[in-house]
Amino acid sequence: MGCFAVVKPLSSRLPDLTLVFVVLLTLAYFFLTHEGLYDLDDYFYARYAHQLASGTFAVVPDPQGLLHDPLKERWLIFGPVAAVYTIFGINSITSTLWPLLCTLGCAGVIWGVYRHREPVVAAAAMLLLGLHYFTLNLTNYLYPDNILMFWCLCCALSLLLGRQTYRDQLVWGAGFAALNFAALLSKETIVYYLPFYLGVLTLDMYRQRNTRFWVAAVALGVCLLGAYLAFYQLYTHDALYRLHLIEQTNEYLKEGNFLAGNRTALVARITYQPVVFLVGTGLGVALLLAGAAALYSRRRPTADAGFWLGLTFTTLAFYWLGSTSLSHYNPITLVPRMATPLLPPLCVAAGFGLRDFVANGRGGYWLALLLLAGAGWLHNSLSVLYMVPALYFALATWWTNPAATSPWRRPGTEHFAALALGALVLALSIRPLYFMQKPSVSAHRAQQQLMRERLQAPARGVVFVDDFLIGNYDFYYGFQVPPDLRFRRFAAADSVRLAPGEKAWLLLNRSTLTNPELTRKLIRYQEPEVLARFPERRSVAQAGTVELFEVLLNAPK
Repeated sequence: MGCFAVVKPLSSRLPDLTLVFVVLLTLAYFFLTHEGLYDLDDYFYARYAHQLASGTFAVVPDPQGLLHDPLKERWLIFGPVAAVYTIFGINSITSTLWPLLCTLGCAGVIWGVYRHREPVVAAAAMLLLGLHYFTLNLTNYLYPDNILMFWCLCCALSLLLGRQTYRDQLVWGAGFAALNFAALLSKETIVYYLPFYLGVLTLDMYRQRNTRFWVAAVALGVCLLGAYLAFYQLYTHDALYRLHLIEQTNEYLKEGNFLAGNRTALVARITYQPVVFLVGTGLGVALLLAGAAALYSRRRPTADAGFWLGLTFTTLAFYWLGSTSLSHYNPITLVPRMATPLLPPLCVAAGFGLRDFVANGRGGYWLALLLLAGAGWLHNSLSVLYMVPALYFALATWWTNPAATSPWRRPGTEHFAALALGALVLALSIRPLYFMQKPSVSAHRAQQQLMRERLQAPARGVVFVDDFLIGNYDFYYGFQVPPDLRFRRFAAADSVRLAPGEKAWLLLNRSTLTNPELTRKLIRYQEPEVLARFPERRSVAQAGTVELFEVLLNAPK
């Protein structure tokens, strides 16, 4: 328990209270900000889940040989979703229940492992990981990143704990291999951890330690990988099909990357841009606390802190300099969801940094200065994320007094730790709370309501929709569209002819037409232009910003 050995009762409640807060805020964010489908990826995963649940999923290679859809090979993304569909049906909530559970699972695993061992580390790591805005944001979408993050955390903990015990090392080693295989079936970027694994293996072999752990891990890992390659050989006649699929995907999506020899952009990408990205996504607080843990560990090294710092460093180096391709140097795209494998080790390492500060109260002025520098450099709304903890560290360092009678001023007490955690709660909650009270940008629920109430059998005819909905309208029907309904783009109005007894409708989602995420590339028209295509129209229903019209086709413009 370290510095909290004397005050165990309250300090052990700090991670308990933190877990409750993180779970409640995550659930509130999930339900209050859910926007339905986001892009093609979550639609494809949902469609594969439906195929798996309905028995129509086919394990065959792309018949055209294009090999540019690796999503179908990530079975532990859509496999659990298929089970949820079977039990609860198909909708946007059931589609994203699996990412939500994995996100909450990360907090639960940290709590379970470190609640008694390192209560401040547990509480701080849960806050930094669980309240990170992009962690919360990714709970709303059927994307693989938070799912992979859960497996990454479990893999790292099985490696750490399995090597710390002399009992059941064969079980721990087998579990380590199985968890990494589960991560591989979720997303290929578990490879970020491979350099660290190899380093730990080399160190253990040099010291002749943990032999049983590694024998079990390697043996089961080879068996699982061999069976996996044999599976692809059987179904695709290419044991390395998934690797070739990734390479072909890189070639297919090479536009905007560094395959064309843009040296200026490449130099920026592997030098300062990762710093700009990490600070700009709000990870600067965790990075500084992890740096503080590294400095403290040099003076008083601990096994757990060194483990998480080592994994943080190697993962960050891979993210900074690594390549998504074996045949080209193609650095990883700097988008928040690509950094999720970095978050578990970084946030746990940062937890050790905060623990070290509350244990002695030293170094706060330096932390405050660097955080204020980050806030000043950003000079935007995100600056508050750095200003709040900067103010805390400055005031706490000034206020602290080891000889004070008040436990709020004395480092090493649960009260002093509670103040530090409170500062993190305040800083990290502002952005999620802001988005929780913003109006919907997609009007997903209103659109779903109109489609369920008005566009169902026995309705017959054509429904004109925007360029976003045209790609996923079948999701609203559980992938079973009424047979007498056809969906067309707005632009197809002049070319559609109705059969006897058919009607035509215009489904106008004003939120979609003004969504900045869509209007940059996909939506190239505004409401007046859409309505001008359908001069003869009659409003039949409206829900919020979504309106359904019955229209007369081929009317004079």
